[in-house]
Amino acid sequence: MSETQVKTTHPKGLWVLFGTEMWERFNFYGMRTLLVLFLVNSLMMKEENASLIYGGFLGLCYLTPMLGGFIADRFFGNRNCILLGGLMMAIGQMFLFTSASLFSSNLSFATTIMYCGLGIIVFGNGFFKPNISSMVGSLYPKQEKSKLDTAFTIFYMGINIGAFLGQSICPLLGDVKDTGGIRDIHAFKWGFLAASVAMIIGTVVFYILKNKYVVSPEGRPLGGLPSKNSASDFEEGEAQKAKFSQLSLIIAGIVFLALGVVVHFVFEQNLIYTLIYSSGLTLAGLIISDSSLTKIERDRIIVIYIVSFFIIFFWAAFEQAGSSLTFIADNQTDRSFFGWQMPASMVQIFNGLFVVVLALPFSLLWDKLRAKDKEPISPAKLAVGLLLITVSFFMIANQVKDLGNSGLLAVKWLILLYLLNTCAELCLSPIGLSLVGKLSPKRFSSLLYGVFFLSNASGYALAGTLGSIMPATGDKFIKAKELGIDLQGVLDKKIIPTDEQLKLLETNQISNHNPIFAGFEIHNLFEFFMVFVILTGLAALILFALTPFLKKMMHGIR
Repeated sequence: MSETQVKTTHPKGLWVLFGTEMWERFNFYGMRTLLVLFLVNSLMMKEENASLIYGGFLGLCYLTPMLGGFIADRFFGNRNCILLGGLMMAIGQMFLFTSASLFSSNLSFATTIMYCGLGIIVFGNGFFKPNISSMVGSLYPKQEKSKLDTAFTIFYMGINIGAFLGQSICPLLGDVKDTGGIRDIHAFKWGFLAASVAMIIGTVVFYILKNKYVVSPEGRPLGGLPSKNSASDFEEGEAQKAKFSQLSLIIAGIVFLALGVVVHFVFEQNLIYTLIYSSGLTLAGLIISDSSLTKIERDRIIVIYIVSFFIIFFWAAFEQAGSSLTFIADNQTDRSFFGWQMPASMVQIFNGLFVVVLALPFSLLWDKLRAKDKEPISPAKLAVGLLLITVSFFMIANQVKDLGNSGLLAVKWLILLYLLNTCAELCLSPIGLSLVGKLSPKRFSSLLYGVFFLSNASGYALAGTLGSIMPATGDKFIKAKELGIDLQGVLDKKIIPTDEQLKLLETNQISNHNPIFAGFEIHNLFEFFMVFVILTGLAALILFALTPFLKKMMHGIR
């Protein structure tokens, strides 16, 4: 099937949503390339704290789709929430631009503005994200739902064209170094400004084209006010409204508070991470308690929950791109790329580039296998994605094993990691979005996308926690040596540093101890990456084993 054929067999509304999401991903991923470097270099935060902020921010970005999905399904409708979310994200990026403009004159105020900007982006993303994904599924008539894996893969290509552009342009504008390798810490603002402009373009594109092209198979505009939904939007015999009893709502509130106490005090998570984990579990329980659900609907929703759990481990590994892998690219990687010294923040560009190149071949692969009745069911594709990311982190773990304290990782290994991660992503993320579209009852469509994105939120929160346990990279050992301190001896507890040496290490953002995870001390980068190999490898094997069980619970949907 050629690209032209693909275009003719999919509704034009897919390409409008494709373009809207493309500009939104430019905005989001462009900002993501710069965020931790801005926090460390301009706002003077420790790498550990920057990783936690990064993970918490991404986690909240995928927690608020629960709220945005609920508001869309009950009150505003998809299209109004998309417009509101787009405007909020553009404003949030302008706050980051302001923070990056003021930090040198008022660091405290700039930090406050930064948090405000991230907060606005969090809620904007919550309105935008679940509703545009939900509308993709609504473009297709019931008899063509089998096309959704291909449709979401094409949609995902739009996401990553935007990611590629954002990861190219924002670092070129915002992550600037002179010929001596000294970073211009005042340049970050231009990257944030570019991200804001991109979001404005995406919002305007959707506003102009939504009524003409984003329509149902019968030609009615999609995503309007819920009160104007027609009975034809629902399956025959399907309930049109959720039915939550007052008792179930009270129980959900009590469960949320109880889970919050356990997560915060027993598992010692901060308040943001506590909110993410507790909300996800509570919402999942609330939806399944709806008295209008049939057995088939309930079984299919449980499948969504099960695969969402395993997806957590994928994103925990994948989202190291914006934290630990960025720090490694900045501090212990030879970034010479055909004679050009690539900015550390731009190494992430290869993920977006590979998705743009590979998305269409993957969609054609699913079409070809489907035509031969050999297409694996969605949970099997997700398990393959987990297995591929396991392989990628095992590869990078072995490449850093012999670097020592000063050796540099060749940038080609990070590029290869992003290639494998991209193949994993194409087996998992668009397929997961498609699966939710196929399994969700219409009345829960946007809300269940919110639940699905909560698995992303939990994965990102876990990514922040894991990113914060990254041990010292080569630059830390070099800096400590310049200060007259044997950092390896300090970390191995063979040398007890003096109070003056401890103060010097603290001032230069160098930890005097190895990080701990699950009771195990992480001594080097090899051990750090093996944590991800174990987590994703086990998740892949268990999901493969559960596939026959999940197939039965999907009741004929592949």
